[in-house]
Amino acid sequence: MGSGGQGQGSRSSGEASPAARNLVKERQLCLAALVSLVVFAGSPWASDVDLAMGERRERMVREQIQARGVKDPRVLEAMRRVPRHMFVPPSVASKAYQDSPLPIGHGQTISQPFIVAYMCEALGLEGHEKVLEIGTGSGYHAAVLSLLAREVYTIEILEPLADEARERLQVLGYDNVTVVCGDGYQGLAQQAPFDAIVVTAAPPEIPQELMRQLKTGGRMVVPVGEGTQELLRITRTEQGARVERLLPVRFVPMVPGGQNRSR
Repeated sequence: MGSGGQGQGSRSSGEASPAARNLVKERQLCLAALVSLVVFAGSPWASDVDLAMGERRERMVREQIQARGVKDPRVLEAMRRVPRHMFVPPSVASKAYQDSPLPIGHGQTISQPFIVAYMCEALGLEGHEKVLEIGTGSGYHAAVLSLLAREVYTIEILEPLADEARERLQVLGYDNVTVVCGDGYQGLAQQAPFDAIVVTAAPPEIPQELMRQLKTGGRMVVPVGEGTQELLRITRTEQGARVERLLPVRFVPMVPGGQNRSR
C-alpha cells in the first residue's frame, strides 16, 4: 500500500496509473454493455432472445438447483426471474446459465447459481425481512434477494464494482436494493438490526460485528475457514448463537479493508 502511494506521487500531475486506467476501461465496457442490452430489449429480436434466455434459466433451475435439493418455491421462482446474463460481461454471457462461477472483472467472480439458490434458501426468508449482504460483486445475488425480502443492503469493498452494481440494479428495476461501498467486516450499523445476513466471501472465523447487527431470531449464512471452508447457518438466540454446518464450500477469502475480495 505504502509503496504504491509513493509510485503515484512520482508521476507527473494528472497521469493515472495503468491499473487505474484498466479499472476505468473495465467499468466503461461493462456499463456500455448493460446499456446496449437494455436498449436491445426494445428491438424486434428481443422477444426471441428473451425466450432463449428464459428457457436456459428454466433448465438451470430444473437441472442445477431443484435436482440438487433446493425446494423453496419462492427461491426457485426468483432464480427463474433474475436475468443472470445481464450480471456478467458480454464475453461470458453465453455461459451465464452454466453451473459454474464466472469472471465479472476486477479479479472477481459471480458465484455458481446453485450456491446462490442454496444460500438464499438457508436464510428462510418470507418477504418481510431486512437483509444485509456482504460482497455485492455484480449485484446478482442482491437481485435474487430483492425478490425474497422487503429490503436489501449490500456492501462491496471495491468501488468500481459497487458503482457498476448500483447502476445495473437501478437500470434493471431492483428498487429495494441499496449498494454501499465499504468494509464488509464492519457491516452497516446504522441500518441494524437485520433479520438476515449473507456473506459471500470466507472469513477465517465468524465475524462478531456482523453477529451484533443480527436480530435475535435472525440468521446469518456465511462460509468460514482458511483452506478448508464450511458453509454455516448461525441463528442468534437469547442464549447465544446456534451454529449449523451445511456443506463444504470454496469461496475467496474475506479480509478487512482494501484487501477484501468478495464474490
